[in-house]
Amino acid sequence: MKLILRTAVEKLGESGEVVDVKDGYARNYLIPQGLAYAASEKNLLRLEVEQARAEEAAKHDYLEARRRASQLDGLSLTFQVKAGEEGKLFGSVTNADITDKLNQGELDFEIDRRQIVLDEPIKQIGAFEVPIRFHAQVEVLVEVRTERMDD
Repeated sequence: MKLILRTAVEKLGESGEVVDVKDGYARNYLIPQGLAYAASEKNLLRLEVEQARAEEAAKHDYLEARRRASQLDGLSLTFQVKAGEEGKLFGSVTNADITDKLNQGELDFEIDRRQIVLDEPIKQIGAFEVPIRFHAQVEVLVEVRTERMDD
């Protein structure tokens, strides 16, 4: 029996693929679980329309991510922080702090803190390259500087 997979099924195929399976497997498991539907002519046309829509949406998301990344390209942020003699901060600069500072700027969009790829908070005086990921294929580096606050 030919079916169209709604979701990825391990050892069978990815979402949107047309697969050929035994009738019992289709009727007793895949269709009742909502994992697949019959590969009729009407459903194949529907699949093509859904795939075209998904492809268009993915292209739009990618272009929007590139546009947003271009606004941040070459940007530098400076944080005035309290620090000890060896340059170690009293506290840290986190992705939430970076998000707040970026969103106070003149961007025409909001940045979510989860887009900032910071393995661990910044705890030293210095300059750091912090990646911001807008899309799986679009990432931009922003310079984050920490400077000792004058008392």
